[in-house]
Amino acid sequence: MKDNHYGEIAVIGMRGCEKFADQVDYYLKDWRRRGGEDKTFLISADCPRFGSGEGKAIIHESMRGKDVYIICDTFNYGVTYNMYGVTVPMSPDDHYADLKRIIAAIGGKARRITVIMPMLYEGRQHKKSGRESLDCAMMLQELVQMGVSNILTFDAHDARICNAIPLAGFDNVRPTYQMIKALIRAVPDVQIDKDHMAIISPDEGAMSRCMYYSSVLGLDIGMFYKRRNYSIVVNGKNPIEAHEYLGQDLHGKDAIVVDDMISSGESMIDVCKQLKEKGANRVFCFATFALFTEGFDKFDQAFRDGVFDRVLSTNLIYRRPELLKKPWFVEVNMCKYVAYLIDTLNDDDTISSLLNPIKRIQTLMEKHRSELAAQMKMNFDEK
Repeated sequence: MKDNHYGEIAVIGMRGCEKFADQVDYYLKDWRRRGGEDKTFLISADCPRFGSGEGKAIIHESMRGKDVYIICDTFNYGVTYNMYGVTVPMSPDDHYADLKRIIAAIGGKARRITVIMPMLYEGRQHKKSGRESLDCAMMLQELVQMGVSNILTFDAHDARICNAIPLAGFDNVRPTYQMIKALIRAVPDVQIDKDHMAIISPDEGAMSRCMYYSSVLGLDIGMFYKRRNYSIVVNGKNPIEAHEYLGQDLHGKDAIVVDDMISSGESMIDVCKQLKEKGANRVFCFATFALFTEGFDKFDQAFRDGVFDRVLSTNLIYRRPELLKKPWFVEVNMCKYVAYLIDTLNDDDTISSLLNPIKRIQTLMEKHRSELAAQMKMNFDEK
C-alpha cells in the first residue's frame, strides 16, 4: 500500500446514506490501519431544517487539506423533515440542495472534493425535445463551478451527459462483475454459455450495456424495441403499445434482461412475459437501480405466475425494507467496490481496471464452470 496519499480521506455520507458510508468506512479502516489505529474516515456533518423548510449545512471538524468524498443518494425518499408541522419525504431536489450546502460549508478548504452520486440527479432528463430544461447537465456544471473535481456515478441513463463538463472528472461505473457474481451465488446451477443463456435488451437504450455483458460472457444477444403511441401523452410520456422482439430462438435457454433501472416495472414484466412465451426457461432481471415507484404488488403476482425468477439490484440507492424480504429479490452489495474506488483515487492511481473488470469476470467464470462441472460429475457418480 502506498503512503503518498493525495490527502487524508474524509467521507461524508449525506442523509439516508449513513449505513452505506459506514460499510465503506469499515473497509477503508481495514485497509488503511496503521499501528493498530482504528480511526474512522467518516466526517460528522448535519443538514438541519428550520420549521419553514429552509435548511443549512454544518460540518463539525476541519476539512482543510483533506481529500473529501461525498456520498449522496438523491433518490432516498425514506428520510423526512418537518415543514409547518407536516412530515415531508425528501425529494431529489431536497437532497441536491443539501449536497450543495455541504460543499458550501467546506468553504474551499478541502484539497479535493469528489461527489459519489450513484444515480444521477435528473439523469433521465439528459436531452432536449422541444422547450425543455436540461436539468442533469445544469447540475453537473453547477457542482464543478462549486469546486468539485470528480463526479462518480453508476450506470448513467445516458453516459454522454459527461459532455456537459468536458474539462472535469466524470466516471460512469457499471456493476457488471458484482451482478454476475451475485447471480452465481443466488443460483449456483446457472449455466452461463451460448447453449444455455442469452442476454436480452428491453429497449434500444439498453443495448450498449447489454452488448458489454454479451461480449464478456460470450452470449448471444436479443432486443425488444418499444412501439409507442406518439399521438398522446400520459404522465409526461408517450405510452408504450407493445414490445417487439428481435433475436434468436430462446427455447430452453435462460435469459438475463439488463437495464439501468426498474421504475414502475410495467415494461420489465411485459418483456419477461414475452420471453416466457418465446420458450425461455428462467428469466433473471438485472437493474442497477430498483425504484419500484408503484410498489411490489405487480412483481409479487408476476413471480407467483412464473413470469420471472429473480430480480438483482444494487444497494446504491434506497430500498424499502420489505423489498429485502422478497423471495424473488437479490441484493448486490456495492460498498466494498465504492471503498476500492475511494482507496485507489486517494492514492492518485488509475481506476481503469476497476471500471473495466474483464479479467475478474473471466476468472469468476472459469471458477464457476469448474465448480459446476465437479458438481455434475459428483451427481453422475452418485447415480
